[in-house]
Amino acid sequence: MKTWLRRLHLILALVSAIFLVNLSVTGTLLVFAKDIQAWWNPHTWTVENTSTKTAINKSNPPISTSEIVEKLNLRFASPIQFIERNESPNKAWQVRLADKSYVSINQYTGEVLLQYQYQETFYGFVMGWHRWLLYTDKDEHPLGLLPPLASLILCIELILGFYLWVRPKNRLKRLKVKWNAKNKVRFMQLHNVLGVYSLIPLFLIAFTGLAFYFKDATQQVVETLTLSDIQTPENITIPTTSKAEMLKHIPENYQLDKAVASAKAALNDAFIYRVYLPQSSTDPIKLRMRRPTESHAYSYSWSNPFTGDNIDSFDASQASLATQVWNFKYSFHIGNFIALPVKFLWLFLGLLPTFFVVSGVYIFIKRRR
Repeated sequence: MKTWLRRLHLILALVSAIFLVNLSVTGTLLVFAKDIQAWWNPHTWTVENTSTKTAINKSNPPISTSEIVEKLNLRFASPIQFIERNESPNKAWQVRLADKSYVSINQYTGEVLLQYQYQETFYGFVMGWHRWLLYTDKDEHPLGLLPPLASLILCIELILGFYLWVRPKNRLKRLKVKWNAKNKVRFMQLHNVLGVYSLIPLFLIAFTGLAFYFKDATQQVVETLTLSDIQTPENITIPTTSKAEMLKHIPENYQLDKAVASAKAALNDAFIYRVYLPQSSTDPIKLRMRRPTESHAYSYSWSNPFTGDNIDSFDASQASLATQVWNFKYSFHIGNFIALPVKFLWLFLGLLPTFFVVSGVYIFIKRRR
């Protein structure tokens, strides 16, 4: 049985080796990809006070939503889909247009810093490599199934590896590395020790990666384990009122700033992550927000763009346990929680699959000789 499982462990590693290394290297790069991007081209991703040449601080507020929309509408023919804000006052805001291009803007002046396609940026390139192996066919990703399958194999490999370690006696005594031993022994011990200690976080990182592709299956797992249902916001449309009806087809009558303010007031302590502008005559203004207890922005608030009145809100921080766990998957997957040291830990964990593949193949070759 043990021999058969060891062979299965090896076969799965060999079959998925190139994809596991791909996930490992690109996943590690993604941990700090946006920081690298901003460091490499600070003039397009960061903002400064042009009068003093010092970093912007929170006392200098950004221009209003309506001003941003007005400035960009004069510059671009394509309508705005959403405006993405950044919690750092020194990071430029990003705007997505209906033609799927993006614009990096100075939120204090409305100046356009860069117009770009998502995949043309360092972050977008690495993300496309990580999730879709850089191959797209229009809006389709024909190779998009391969990375999540590699994640699934990694989950299986971690379980198999743990079983192979835990079965023999004196398992705790084997949780050490003899650095003066031969390379074969040292790599074997490192393979086992790192595999055991990283089992839980690495398994969860792989599982949360699966959740981006196999959404329904992973949601069922979360709901089963938490004994609750995942809650999602409703599809909100503008109520049929006489005033809204008259002004429906005149976007110039949007009361954007009032609408944003009223939607924000519904969840007053939340940070506005995105402002979604109406794309049709029945679409409201939608704010995607992060409450103080949320790891990422999963709360929403809607308002009528014609009257400026708030319509409804969804507070994800008060949702079910399954919802809280499900919403935490993104932040956990990229190590963006608690503090900066977690990101450095994720940097190390991200490289482990590459080490496991290399050391496993090395051990196999040495055993064959």
